[in-house]
Amino acid sequence: MTNENKLTLAGLAKLASVSTSTASRALNDNPLIKKETRERLQALAKEHNFSLNRAASRLRTKKTNVIAVILNLTDSTDQSISDPFLLKVVGDLNQVLNKNGYELLLSNSLMASEDWANYFISSSRADGIIVIGQGKSTSNIEQVAASGAPLVVWGDPNASSSYAVVGSNNELGSYLAAKHLIEGQCKNILFLGDPEHAEMNERHKGYRRALIEHNLNTSSELTLSCDITSKAAYDTISSVILDKGLFFDGIVATSDMVALGALKALKERYIGIPNDVSIVGFDDIAMAELFHPSLTTIKQNTKLASQVMVEQLIKQLEGQKATSVVIDVELITRRSSRSN
Repeated sequence: MTNENKLTLAGLAKLASVSTSTASRALNDNPLIKKETRERLQALAKEHNFSLNRAASRLRTKKTNVIAVILNLTDSTDQSISDPFLLKVVGDLNQVLNKNGYELLLSNSLMASEDWANYFISSSRADGIIVIGQGKSTSNIEQVAASGAPLVVWGDPNASSSYAVVGSNNELGSYLAAKHLIEGQCKNILFLGDPEHAEMNERHKGYRRALIEHNLNTSSELTLSCDITSKAAYDTISSVILDKGLFFDGIVATSDMVALGALKALKERYIGIPNDVSIVGFDDIAMAELFHPSLTTIKQNTKLASQVMVEQLIKQLEGQKATSVVIDVELITRRSSRSN
């Protein structure tokens, strides 16, 4: 077939007796189109040696079919894409985005331009932005929201009203963790993590609520602020035991990786877990079950959260208003904590 007679998308749609938009979606393997229709259009395109000119399509529609996913990291070199929980969230997001006809463009806040809306949206690198984590400062996120760019954030749904946030019930999660330790006869329970992060602050509130309800000590010396990495947790627990001895019998950790660092520090000092100290993590990463002892933790439903984040972003891409959504959590009991 010569260039003059080359089959167009409209021509292919006519051959298949469908609309041009249906043909385009079918060739992009969009799950909104029935499987048999997709397969029929794809076979017809192959028969006529037809392929989508994606670059031209993007110029016409001004759409990239790309979503920028930004890991909003701290300055810590340990908190990176290698973090198991971040990998879990990104993996789940990638699957959901692909099913909806989008590609994932991964970046992190340490490498991206400070003006995320201009860098990703105005320059046509992406159609929308998903930010993983609110961190200690939300200035960049607020700037994107103010620009009107499609935006969804994984974080604390109670922390903002100016943009859509999807996140776990962090307060309830740490409340359940602390309550579980109390029911296991723990009396002096540490909170290990960084309460200055939005999500971690909610977890600190839940921890305090459980202690107050049971008339237990909520002294500030029981809140050990540290970066949310296993190394920082290891160093913090090692240092506090050296300075003060073993004055606690339970730990509510702000993540499974923080719990892992605490476990390592305790075991090196021959402190029994859970007989001497019980520990509860947060996230339920794959490694949690493989720790020794296996880790009691709060499970975050990242598959459901990813589905909701993409749904809320697509709403904005279609001109609708997005809303914040709280995802339920679950206590998973294993061998790092005593049962009641």
